[in-house]
Amino acid sequence: MFKEYEANNQQSLFNSDMWMDERTKKRLENSWAPVFNEHIYKMIDERPFEALYNEKTGAPNFPVRILLSLEIIKHMQDISDSELFEKYDFDYLVNYALGQRALGEKPMAERTLYYFRERLYLYTMKNLEGNDLINEQFKWLTQGLTINAGPYTDKQRVDTTQIMSNIKKAGRVSLAYDVLVKVAKKIPKEKRTGEEEALLSPTFKQETKYKAKSSETESKLTILLRHCQAVLKRLEGMPEAGAEDETRILKRLLAEQGIENENGEACAKDGKKVSPKSLQSAHDEEATYRKKGEAGHTGYVAGITETCSEENPFQAITDYTVEQNVASDIEILHSRLGHISEAGCETLYADGGFSAGGIIEEAASQGIEMQYTNMACNASGEGKLGIDSFILNETLDTIVQCPAGNAPIKTSVAEKSTGANFDIGSCKQCPYFDQCPARPQKNSFAVRMSYDQIALSERRKAFIGNFKENTGMRAAIEGTNSALKRKGMGKLRVRGIVKCTIVVGYKILAQNIKRFVKYTQGFYDKKIQSTFAPSATE
Repeated sequence: MFKEYEANNQQSLFNSDMWMDERTKKRLENSWAPVFNEHIYKMIDERPFEALYNEKTGAPNFPVRILLSLEIIKHMQDISDSELFEKYDFDYLVNYALGQRALGEKPMAERTLYYFRERLYLYTMKNLEGNDLINEQFKWLTQGLTINAGPYTDKQRVDTTQIMSNIKKAGRVSLAYDVLVKVAKKIPKEKRTGEEEALLSPTFKQETKYKAKSSETESKLTILLRHCQAVLKRLEGMPEAGAEDETRILKRLLAEQGIENENGEACAKDGKKVSPKSLQSAHDEEATYRKKGEAGHTGYVAGITETCSEENPFQAITDYTVEQNVASDIEILHSRLGHISEAGCETLYADGGFSAGGIIEEAASQGIEMQYTNMACNASGEGKLGIDSFILNETLDTIVQCPAGNAPIKTSVAEKSTGANFDIGSCKQCPYFDQCPARPQKNSFAVRMSYDQIALSERRKAFIGNFKENTGMRAAIEGTNSALKRKGMGKLRVRGIVKCTIVVGYKILAQNIKRFVKYTQGFYDKKIQSTFAPSATE
């Protein structure tokens, strides 16, 4: 049963801070704990978490405020669960941050935190298109921090960074072996054949994974896929084995990595024909593969947006999302523009990966002006003039002059594009004839350009003029990505996109809190100050 936590604020004679030496007490007051207690612990809104508990039956829940605070502290300090429980029992700073003034004041079983995580995960799985409780809490608490510190949110920057779940990078042979072993273990021991027992032996693993020469890789993969076929047939005749999940993964592996010959036997598929969305791990079905630059990445991608005004005492992360890493930067930004706009953004700085797909117009419809450090595509093809070379009217919907200075003999304006026809005689004598994108017609040369191309061209011109400023405004988000990865976001300790999203939310909120703590401790210039702070009951 859910019950909102009401702390007892009455001072006890046994409170540790009552008998502290003044110097020790001063150090306590200047630590992170009072800041966390005042601006995070007390501000956590427990009410949305009522959905995790039975409405009528059962004992009252352990305070969500404490559980969430512990999760945040874990990621602030990048510690393990065992270290977290130890700190909860014996670390006075952690207890002070959670509103407890004496050690052991509110004991908690380890399973309590694990049950809370399970409830949160199952709820999120059932509401994938609904409310993300951790994301909503992130927005609420970040709003409180930014109102207290006063960072301007009108200028923000966006970037994506590759993250990996708790899996290992594996080649196709290792992947097939891992799936095979996972599925073979589901065959009851008393029903395994000698060959199936051999699949689980260390000798088979050593011969398959570590002694295979590069020239033998395809044949080894084919052998493993055929073993997979055999195990699949065995399990399909054993419903009592309860291997529905394992057989689903096995069927996916065979479909993505193999192809059947004329005898129905599995053979290894050409690696170039394997989709990046194919299974990457026997233990994480949602992880995908993406090659970025020269490096290959397995897992997910996080999209991060943060403030970047030079007048801010510190910058705060305002939005985040986690997607399969096959999602492009454009797709990620399209899905987050509404949230970024709600966070107060008016100008968004990005690199060239975010400059295509009509994103400029979509952002403008949300009240956001895009600024770029570079552009995703060149102004023109090699040896060709681009649409930048043509002169348009003030409303940018009619071509009025070609690169050689000739006016069109005819113009046409459509819903999504504009075009012009030029005199055939003038075009044939033009010094730019071989470079011009105009195409020959029966009696003229014609050029047509979409409004998306025109918008991109105008943005390219602005980029050339604002290159130095835009680069300076966007560059520091790389430091944010690096800081998050140093605190465990590069390789998470969980698997699956839902768990990864929850953990990334904790880590990003923890990053904001650490910046706010430094601000209150005087590490940043207090350029802006606001006296208003929201209350948890608003």
